[in-house]
Amino acid sequence: MKKIQISPSILSADFSQLGNEIKKLEQAGADMIHVDVMDGHFVPNLTIGPPVIKSLKKHSSIKFDVHLMISPVHKYIEDYSKAGADIITVHPEATENLKSSILKIKKLGKKAGVSLNPESEISLIENHLDEIDLVLIMSVNPGFGGQKFMPEVLDKVKKLKKIKDEKKFNYDIEIDGGINFENSKLAVNAGANILVSGTTIFKSNDGDIKKNIELLRSH
Repeated sequence: MKKIQISPSILSADFSQLGNEIKKLEQAGADMIHVDVMDGHFVPNLTIGPPVIKSLKKHSSIKFDVHLMISPVHKYIEDYSKAGADIITVHPEATENLKSSILKIKKLGKKAGVSLNPESEISLIENHLDEIDLVLIMSVNPGFGGQKFMPEVLDKVKKLKKIKDEKKFNYDIEIDGGINFENSKLAVNAGANILVSGTTIFKSNDGDIKKNIELLRSH
């Protein structure tokens, strides 16, 4: 079984200290940095764009796991690639042609991910599972940090794990939304191997980031 990887979401970090926060995450053993990009259109919030990612990348030697919650997404893929994204994840509903967007990400030398919102069905991406590197299952409705985990999405994780094993596909299964020390166990047991967490990593145990990452990884 693949090692459980932790991708802390900087949505819960101190935005006035982002460079330092990323260094802290790296020193605490994070496997990658999860960057939530929101456009105020596809989801009801606004976050950061390519210039901020580009400046933050200078502070990090680990991968940037960039989740694009923007629509239309296709025309912005190259901007985020140039800014330093290592993994670029898009939503099927945010592009006119998912295959074309996946190929564009790959052509730029990046790992391609697709994300499914809680209500989005696997059928939206089923024909592309052999082309992608990662499936990101949202366990909250995207747009805000600090929401409660939706356990019903674990059925999707189990189905994706089953398809992966049966067809010998190679995608990672990542889960994001309300992940804490209890439900992380459920997510891993269902088949997830990358956990995204913000509030739990930054706020639990008096903000002991290293301890929180280790606790999540030990599921």
